[in-house]
Formats: sequence, structure tokens, C-alpha cells
Amino acid sequence: MPRPFRFGVNMLTIDSGATWREKCRHAEELGYDVLLVPDHLGMPAPFPALIAAAEATERPRVGTFVLNTGFFNPALLAREVATTDALTGGRLELGLGTGYVRAEHETAGLPWGSPGERVDHLTRTIEELDRLLGDEGHVPQPAQRPRPPLLIGGNGPRMLRLAARHAEIAAFTGGRQSPGKPEGTLELMPADQLAASVARYQEYAADRPEPAELNILVQQVLVTDDRRAVAREIAALDIGLDEEQALDAPTLLIGTPVQMAEQLRERRERFGFSYITVLDPFLEAFAPVLEELKGS
Repeated sequence: MPRPFRFGVNMLTIDSGATWREKCRHAEELGYDVLLVPDHLGMPAPFPALIAAAEATERPRVGTFVLNTGFFNPALLAREVATTDALTGGRLELGLGTGYVRAEHETAGLPWGSPGERVDHLTRTIEELDRLLGDEGHVPQPAQRPRPPLLIGGNGPRMLRLAARHAEIAAFTGGRQSPGKPEGTLELMPADQLAASVARYQEYAADRPEPAELNILVQQVLVTDDRRAVAREIAALDIGLDEEQALDAPTLLIGTPVQMAEQLRERRERFGFSYITVLDPFLEAFAPVLEELKGS
């Protein structure tokens, strides 16, 4: 049996405490299962935003999507995680990544390092979180034992191995550095290349006692009666996809709500993606799709 769908929304902006709480309540009313916050300079600080989201709602889980692990010392991060999990009543899901924007680290006065060094730091962070949060003597204690569920996002072989070894949720961004463009400029991966990443992950995860949940971040939800016309517009944007690839890309939803729901069913069957995350500009546009898929 396929894993049931879950739906998350990655929320990018805070205008005020009142509007933030209202947006969280509205997402809950629309049926979203997880309220998520990214980790970039110029965006909300994740942990206080998640505590406010949990206080404003009753049902959704809350999570980081994903933490820029280079911003954190592992021991200090363990304190943040345990405190947030306790204050949200055990609703936290911890998403971790290496970060991909050099300028953010430089602005924060933090080392950037090579890709290998960033993965090394993420690996050490995960190992320390497991050690510290699994210790009955750690203060504070998380509500979830031994720690909140871990989501790891990435596409490279080392990141896929790390997710296979440690994560309850493996997240596929479907994006990569755009060749010949400034560092941090991403393009979308065609479906066949994303399928290869999923297959590589599944190979690494073959010995897991329980299969992980697979997540995909949908970059755009484009409601239309003419899918091909929209795909042509996307191809003209030079983001790594031609017209046919845009129609098939798991990071895009194009069509009517019924067509989008069918696309997600097909992608769950083809790739295993059952946990679907959208960005908050598409909170409303995705809601009819969510309704179509409720309970499936």
C-alpha cells in the first residue's frame, strides 16, 4: 500500500505576530499537515516562529525546512531543538541541510568551506544531536524520544547516504547549482535526473529497518487549463527545463486541481513522494489539490 499523503507549507515571511498566527491558523483550516519555516538571513528565525505557529494551532506539526546547519554549533542547536520540541508539545520535525548561499555565511561572519567540509559539519551535527538528545541527563529534554523526527534534504551522494543512515524523512529539493551562474543560483532538475537521485537513495537505504518518508518541494503551483502553454513559458525562463521536461518535473504542478492531484498520485507511484511541500505564495492555489487528495 502506498504511504498516505502529507502536505506541508514552507512559510517565508512575517509581517507581525498577529498576521503570522492568522496565516498559521488559515493553513490549518485548509488542511495542511505541517507548518514549516526555512533558515535564511532576511527571513524569520525558525525556532521562535515555529513556537508561535504551534501556539496558534492545534493539529499541524511544525518543522524547519531546512536549517542552514553551518549557522549552528551542535550543542547550542541541541538546546534549541529540545526547547522547541518541549514548548510545542512534541510537534517538531527537524529538517537539516548544508546551506547553499555563500553570501549568507559571509554576512554572518561564519566559514563557508568546501562542499565536503559542509557535509562533514552536517554529519558531526547529526551525530552530536543523537548523542546529546538521546542522553537522559540532557537539559532540557525534548518531548519526543530519543529526538524529534529528522528530515535531511539534498541530492549529492554523500547527502543521500547521510539521509539513508539517519533520517526519518528524506527530502529531495529537485534543484541544483546552475552551471555558469553565480553561486547559489539554482535550476530545476528534469524528472529523469531526479529519478536517478531517488534510485541512488533507495540503494543506500536498502538495509533500513523501516522505510523513510520521501518528501518533494514543489516550487510552483500553476493553475491553468492549458498546461503546454505554461510549460512553454517556463522553458523560456532558462531554469534548466525544456517544454516537455517542465510538464513532467516533480517540482512543478501545472494544470487544473484535478490534473495536479493526478500528477501527485503518479509521482507517488513513480518516485515514492508522499510528503508534499509547497511554498506559502501557493498556499491558496494548492488548497483545492489538497482537498482532492484528502485521505488518499
